[in-house]
Amino acid sequence: MLEVVRIPVLSDNYVWLLHDDASGETVAVDPAVAEPVLEAARQRGWTIGQIWNTHWHGDHVGGNAAIKAATGCIITGPAAEAEKIGTLDRPVREGDSVRIGAHQATVLEVPAHTAGHIAYHLADDRLIFVGDTLFAMGCGRLFEGTAAQMFANMQRFAALPDDTAVYCAHEYTQSNGRFALTVEPDNAALRARMGDVDAARSRGEATVPTSIGQERATNVFMRARDVAQLAERRAAKDAA
Repeated sequence: MLEVVRIPVLSDNYVWLLHDDASGETVAVDPAVAEPVLEAARQRGWTIGQIWNTHWHGDHVGGNAAIKAATGCIITGPAAEAEKIGTLDRPVREGDSVRIGAHQATVLEVPAHTAGHIAYHLADDRLIFVGDTLFAMGCGRLFEGTAAQMFANMQRFAALPDDTAVYCAHEYTQSNGRFALTVEPDNAALRARMGDVDAARSRGEATVPTSIGQERATNVFMRARDVAQLAERRAAKDAA
């Protein structure tokens, strides 16, 4: 069985610890910083043996070096961004596999936020770690890619089973949902979800992970009908 632990760091980042009880293996996904991640593992008696990076941004790889120095872990990340991730041990591309114990994750190339961004999909476990590509009711900024690439990513994610748990890297849900309501004010599922999100945030609670089913119903970027519509929504969100 896999256990996933959410570690809030910086202002709104989440680092994920993925632990396989059968093998005793632990993976840190996108560690922005080191010490809170190492401490969370220590508290549980876990040793981090791997890091999985989704892209090169500092708030996703900033803890790599210190965690590796403390644990000797192996660092996996996008081959297309290997020159930007100096700590990388294992570069991976579309279709490659990584493992935690007997559990396999397939690498998906999902460029747009960055040119080499990847996701890790554990199909049998109904889990996906998406970095800054898909957010709860949102999608990532287009720093190095195009709206066409992001539209393709959204369609690819939308094709996954509804019960797939989506682990993104930031707590952006409330602001994303407020924007989504300006686009789809009559979406009953969206209005209901925002009521739950507002209540959770008022209590200081996290709103992720999300699920593919929730995003199919309430994410205006995943619900865009074509590239032009996604691009228009992304531009409006960035300008808001």
